[in-house]
Amino acid sequence: MLKNIGKFMFMIELGYKYIGIFKKTFFHPSITLQPAYKQLSQDRQAYSNAVLEFLNIEVIVKGEIPSRDKILYAINHRSLLDILVMENIFEKHDKSGAWIAKQDLFDSPIYGKFFQYSGCMSVDLNNGKGMLKFFRSMKKTLAKVDDFNIYIFPEGERNKDKCVKEFQSGAQKIAKANNLDIVPVFINDTLESVFQEAPFKEKRKVLVYIGDIIQEGDLADNYKKLTVSAGAC
Repeated sequence: MLKNIGKFMFMIELGYKYIGIFKKTFFHPSITLQPAYKQLSQDRQAYSNAVLEFLNIEVIVKGEIPSRDKILYAINHRSLLDILVMENIFEKHDKSGAWIAKQDLFDSPIYGKFFQYSGCMSVDLNNGKGMLKFFRSMKKTLAKVDDFNIYIFPEGERNKDKCVKEFQSGAQKIAKANNLDIVPVFINDTLESVFQEAPFKEKRKVLVYIGDIIQEGDLADNYKKLTVSAGAC
């Protein structure tokens, strides 16, 4: 019980500190989009690395992150740790970009400001005008930011099952509309239980499999091949 309280307090206190850091860039009167997203990405990565270090988690990558940018990374989703794990990987490869998240997360009184000011992009799936605004904003950002990447959970919500759930169509629509390559990413661990057990006395390793850029076929089929190669269902 005390272990759980301790880690939540650490994450919350650190999160509020980083909201203040994010706001300096988010509300900067003269910063342009490219350096802004670079800085916000670096700050998210610093927060993520601090939490993973506190939890004593090490991320092991199987596969290669592409050197070029303007890629959509499609990632499975089981825990809030998924974002932290991926930010750790992106920091090691000097990647900048934004997470796509449902509007509900931005409306949260607890962590909504963290999502908003850290450079994430909101999408309201139930609002036609909201979807149109999202796609316009995405196209504008990609036109102005050369090293921009998109991070998305195609399952749409956290998956408590062992196997990957059916993907929603949003990821492929975003990629097609903006002429983006797609790279499938599989976090081969039940990070919800990992989070519950953390912090660890000994280093806890998490395996993440990076697939190749999808050349043909749809995302779901290519993602299934990646999970099979990782020894999952």
